[in-house]
Amino acid sequence: MISGIVTAILLGSFIAGVIWAYSDARKGEFDAAARLPLEHDSGEIQ
Repeated sequence: MISGIVTAILLGSFIAGVIWAYSDARKGEFDAAARLPLEHDSGEIQ
């Protein structure tokens, strides 16, 4: 019984995470992160 409840909670958390990751509100942040390796680096260590 407990294992079924835990499984349902974890499945719900996974689905919520997928919805969050693919939501339009996060698209700008992920696009900016995707461009980071392509931006010009000044050679300074931060």
